[in-house]
Amino acid sequence: MPPLKIIRDADIGSDFPAPGVYKERISARAIVFNTDDNIAILHATKKNFHKLPGGGVEEGEDVPIALARELLEEIGCSVKNVRELAMVEEYRNKYALHHTSHCFLADIDGEVGATTMDVNEIAVGFITVWTTLENAIKTIKSETNFENYEWKFIRLRELAFLKEAALILSSV
Repeated sequence: MPPLKIIRDADIGSDFPAPGVYKERISARAIVFNTDDNIAILHATKKNFHKLPGGGVEEGEDVPIALARELLEEIGCSVKNVRELAMVEEYRNKYALHHTSHCFLADIDGEVGATTMDVNEIAVGFITVWTTLENAIKTIKSETNFENYEWKFIRLRELAFLKEAALILSSV
């Protein structure tokens, strides 16, 4: 699948020079719908930004396994009806990182349980917020005051995924 979007330093107003070699990172994330057609987004309450649930593929995992694990950890639920949405590539020159994110659409399967966030997720105060797809786009689009290099990339990535989902779902 060709990338939906490729995000580079220039896209976030940064001028870090490109490294000779990039480290590779692969992630899985999802736009998860509940029975009320709301989606889960994570609110970093201590940093005041939002993102989609998901994270890195660990050693010995593939993308679907990583997705299932991340969703259980971050929003406390299993999913069904998982379908591929899009892929976004990020070239973060400051960290010599080429980050490929695979995003899926999915439906909640059963009840939402407790989350098991890691220490970094707890440190930023992640909580799950269920909201409409349209409101998630508005919320993340309005978050423009970030000075943090990493979150500028995340914002553009999440908006690309959310807008693509809105486009696909409006044509169904």
